[in-house]
Amino acid sequence: MRRKSRAGGMNLREKILRVLRSYSPDKIKIATLGSHSALNILRGAKDEGFETICLCRREDAIVYKNFGIADKIVELKEFDELLSKDLQDLLREENAILIPHGSFNAYIGKLDDLEVPIFGNRKLMEYETSREKQREWFLRAGVRIPKEFESPEKIDRLCIVKFQGAKGGRGYFLVTSAEDFKKKAKEILSRGLATEEELSRAEIQEYIIGANVYFSFFYSPVNDRVELISIDRRYEHIDGIGRIPAKEQLKLDFEPTYTVIGNIPLVLRESLLKQAFDVAEKIVSVSKEIAYPGMVGPFCVETVFNERAELIVFEISARIVAGTNVGIPNSPYSYVLFGENMYMGRRIAREIRLAIEKDMLEEVIY
Repeated sequence: MRRKSRAGGMNLREKILRVLRSYSPDKIKIATLGSHSALNILRGAKDEGFETICLCRREDAIVYKNFGIADKIVELKEFDELLSKDLQDLLREENAILIPHGSFNAYIGKLDDLEVPIFGNRKLMEYETSREKQREWFLRAGVRIPKEFESPEKIDRLCIVKFQGAKGGRGYFLVTSAEDFKKKAKEILSRGLATEEELSRAEIQEYIIGANVYFSFFYSPVNDRVELISIDRRYEHIDGIGRIPAKEQLKLDFEPTYTVIGNIPLVLRESLLKQAFDVAEKIVSVSKEIAYPGMVGPFCVETVFNERAELIVFEISARIVAGTNVGIPNSPYSYVLFGENMYMGRRIAREIRLAIEKDMLEEVIY
């Protein structure tokens, strides 16, 4: 395996690379938490010839036993057991590479305490938990983003209130003024959709009226290119309001939220793809400046197209997102690119396999 490090103290990275160097390349296994997009990841690993390990909560084990794509199932009481010494020792003994997804941020959080090789860049994953960091990333990349309001008192248009981290849209709400914010925030708290602390750290972002589009890209260090794997849109709690006649909606004293229930595949007008690739290339370029070694593998750019069909970026996830599940066994974009069944879980495993073959594994691991 080729060594690649940088002076200036990448202590955790060096620890991880030491673990990786102890692995037998021909015995590497793919592991992940049984949640979010685990079926996608595990199927992809099997399709590329890897043995798989699923770390799941006991009550969820039936799902992974049923689909039969986990060679080993390790049952946990809670996901944060992943940080225990015994479980980390087991994963290292198994020559395991972890594939992170949304549950790693939502339930684990302390990725610096995880001394097991991870495919991707755990430092960039931290940006998902801080909208301030995301905004800095976008500004440095020079991409178009919505206006942000520092406090409820400054709200002067339709805005959306978002909480930090991978909450799947849970508790998000729309506001038009400071008074509206206070009223709805009180209701969100009373319904247990957020805590006082989460509300105090929430981002108030201009709501862009348009078509929401979620681009799932893959940056390949092996091929040095950005690949579009799939596009989706989200099916959210608020979408159910459309099933209620308008006259009945007016009678309701109810605030729907943006909790994500599922995802729907989407094919974009081909003339709009250029904007998406331009944004992705800029984001990848800046990622190499803000968190060495930069973007590795899957990332999702969450966008909206306004009435002029201009792309505006409002969020990023530097890991596989659940929306890629609609692309199994392929999406139009992955099929055009590869000419075979390809989806994000398999693309991850393919990159690991190619990195092993080309002695580049250290360049895709953190």
